[in-house]
Order: sequence, then C-alpha cells, then structure tokens
Amino acid sequence: MNVLAAQGNFLEQGADLIVTNLFEGVTQPGGATGAVDRALNSQLSDLIAAGDFEGKLNETLYLYTHGAIAARRVLLIGLGKQDEFSLERARQVAAKAARTARDLGAKQIASIVHGAGIGGLDPADAARAAAEGTVLGLYRYQRYKSDENGKDLESVTFVEADAAKFPAVATGVSEGTVIGKSQNFVRDLATTPGSDLPPAALAEAASTMAQEFGLHCTILGPEEIAAENMNVILGVSRGSAQPCRFIVLDYTPAETSDQTIVLVGKGITFDTGGLNLKPGDSMRHMESDMAGGAGVIGAMRLVGHFKPPVRVIGLVPASENMPGANAFKPGDILRAANGKTIEIDNTDAEGRLVLADALCYAQRYNPSAIIDMATLTGAVIIALGQHAAGLMTNHAGLAARVTAAGEQTGERVWELPLWPEFEEQVKSDIADVKNTGGRAGGSITGAALLKKFVDEKPWVHLDIAGVDYTDMDRPYIPKGSSGYGARLLFQVVRDWEDGLDSA
Repeated sequence: MNVLAAQGNFLEQGADLIVTNLFEGVTQPGGATGAVDRALNSQLSDLIAAGDFEGKLNETLYLYTHGAIAARRVLLIGLGKQDEFSLERARQVAAKAARTARDLGAKQIASIVHGAGIGGLDPADAARAAAEGTVLGLYRYQRYKSDENGKDLESVTFVEADAAKFPAVATGVSEGTVIGKSQNFVRDLATTPGSDLPPAALAEAASTMAQEFGLHCTILGPEEIAAENMNVILGVSRGSAQPCRFIVLDYTPAETSDQTIVLVGKGITFDTGGLNLKPGDSMRHMESDMAGGAGVIGAMRLVGHFKPPVRVIGLVPASENMPGANAFKPGDILRAANGKTIEIDNTDAEGRLVLADALCYAQRYNPSAIIDMATLTGAVIIALGQHAAGLMTNHAGLAARVTAAGEQTGERVWELPLWPEFEEQVKSDIADVKNTGGRAGGSITGAALLKKFVDEKPWVHLDIAGVDYTDMDRPYIPKGSSGYGARLLFQVVRDWEDGLDSA
C-alpha cells in the first residue's frame, strides 16, 4: 500500500473514494468540505441539519456522488471539538478513515490533511500524523493467515491545494510513512510466536535491519557475554535450550558529537516465569515480553533512516526464561557485570535482571542519557491501565524530555516517584540487592533495582507492560501488539539539541 502526497484540486483526484472532515458543532461546512457540499447540491448540509452527522470524533458517514465529482463515494469523518484537536486526533481520524474505506472495499482514496487548515496544526506535522495514523491503522499481522479477506487499499493520497504548503505536506507524508512502517516492524516482531523468534532469530532480525539502514550491529553469543562478565543474563537463560544473545546497534553521525544516547530494551523472547511458573492465563502473550527490545530495534531503524546529529546506541539483552533442569532458582545469587550481586527472590522477575547487565554495558559509552524500556511489571497495569507507560528516573530534565516526546507522539508516559524508601525494599540480607521488593509499589521497586546499575548517569526507566499490547480495538492501534515505544524513543533523539543540566 502506497501513501502519497499530491498538490491540486481535491475534487479532481482520480480516486474511487475521497475523505473530508468536519468539526463538531459546525453547521455550514467550509474549505474542502464546503466544496464537496456545493458539488453535491448541499447534501452534506442537509445531513448535518437533520442531525445525521454531528462531527463527533471518529464519527463517519459516506454517500455516493452519482457522477457529480470524479470519486464515486465521499467519506465524511468527524474531528471532534475544534479546541481539542491535536496531532493525536489527526492520527486517529486518518486511521479511522483509512480503515473505514478499506472495509467499504475502496482501493484508491484521496484525503485532505486533517487539521492543516482551520485545525491550526503545522502542515508538516499534520501530514506526518495523518500518514502515521494511516499506516498504523491499516496494520494486520498475516504471517500465518492462509485465507485473507481480500480487502486492501492500494493507495492513500493526501492532497494539498496550496502550492506554498505542499513541500511541507509532502515531507510530512514521507516521514510519517517511514515512522508508521517502523512501528509496524516492531509489531511484527512482538507478535511472532516465541518458537519462531528465539533470541538468535531476534538478533538476526536486528542484524538484517541494521544492514538495510546503515547501522553497525554486533551480536554477542554466550561465550562473548561471559567474557563481558554479564553473568546475570547467562543465569536467566540457563533453563532454556535456546542460547541467549546480546544485541548492540550503533549509529555514529557523520560529524562528531559529544552527545551519546543509549537505548536499552528488555528482550525476553518468551517468559514462562522460570521455576516460579506463571499461571496459564498470564503466560498466554509472553511471546511479546520482548516488546521493549523490539521497540528499541524499531527506534534504531528510525535513527538509521533519519540520521540525527547525535550518537545513538541500542542494546537488547535477549533470552528465554524457562523452567529447565539447569534453570536459575529462588535463593540463587547472580553477579552482574559491575560486580554487584543480586539475590533471586522470584525467577519471574527476570526482566530487571537482564537489564541490569545491559545497563552496566551501557557505561562504556559514557552516555549523556540512558533510557530503558521493558514490559517489567503487572503492577504498572494496575496503576495506569493501558493508557500510559510508567516512568521512573534519577534525572528530572531527562524525564521532562521523555514526557514531552510522549505528548508529541501520543505514546504517553506518567512519572512515578522513585524515593529512597523504595530502594530500601530491594535491599538483601545476603547480597547487594534482591530482585523483588514485595507487592507494594511493585513497578517502582523494579526501577529501584535498575537504579543500582546506571552509575548515576541521567536515566529514565519506562515500564510498558500496560501499553505494549491491547485487547481493545483503537483507531490506529488494532487489537494485539501496539508497537509502543519506537516513535517515543526516536522523538527524544530527534529533539535532542544539547546536553542535560544536572539533575
């Protein structure tokens, strides 16, 4: 499916369906919608006056043109209240329109750029959001489908009448398409069954992506991981017949930069809970327990495409957590790469373990900032539901940048406190730290353990366990893996202009 930009008269596009829009409360359509209304002898005005269309967010209505304009059908979509319109809503309505058009059997559609005119959005930003929403909303995982429904769009063209605005719109559409495809790449990885994407296969996928997008990729196997003293990763992987991998993706800009951002993602390709075996219902979607790692790989895909002026490193510790004969046990002590020891209180708290070694590895880059992302705890779902990732940090300035990027991308975060009292909960009587702190504040105590391994570098931890997967069908996030995090992490990188002030 092609996503394109065109400059010209919206009504003259050679599509079989055109998409226009209306804000809630508008009774006399103007702009492109007004032009459609005039061409159709005020049919839209009549429908609005009759109360058949109110312009509520994502409300849709379609009608036939009977030859009055080039397109056979017109799809009208509601934008909601004008003073509440945003880039996030632009993504939503573009996705809703594209999915509705597909369900109607359309093949080529043309659409105005939602919000680029009276919506008040910058044309490039609006076009980028519309393209993102379109690509994301039309996503379907069909690797294992033998019988497809046959309804697929061939092209979506965003039309801008103003020649002065068109270069910005064309740039936005191009960028949004790339961004959407990268998030869909993350979805593909996170949806692939664990048997078909063990650590070695995840590493191979990262390596193939790196070759395509000009990144340097290093894959460490068990022997190389042992040589780096990353004994915690090795400990977690002991119960599995699938050997672990440590993925390093390195982007260095053409001009030397004194800024280095390290992105770290949990890559547990299947999590049974180990000897602390999960209940069956809790294990069902554990093929996506590597969603944090997939999100980092997707973010690095975007870094490779857009080539920002800052160095970016992506680290993904990849392992299975299985209850094999040699599996690590409750009560074991594992020594991380920085020499700190961790008492194993529960083998199902393994994500923070592999991240601990990865955070130690990150120190060699003298990072300006570290952001880790992981499906770490069920506790964050209780706290925030499926609406935001939990953010914990040792640096207010970095947290502010991540929060701003979340608002820009619609991948929201919400900061939780990381007070010293939470660090007390993960103290061990026989080791430097233990890997759980009890049920109280569970997502925060997971971060409290990770904090021990960042060497006081500016750091943000994102617990994405509530947002990596959805059982609700949303406009641009169909049911299943959301692909959360690639756009968020890349936006932080893209907006990075200088160093951080002290915390």
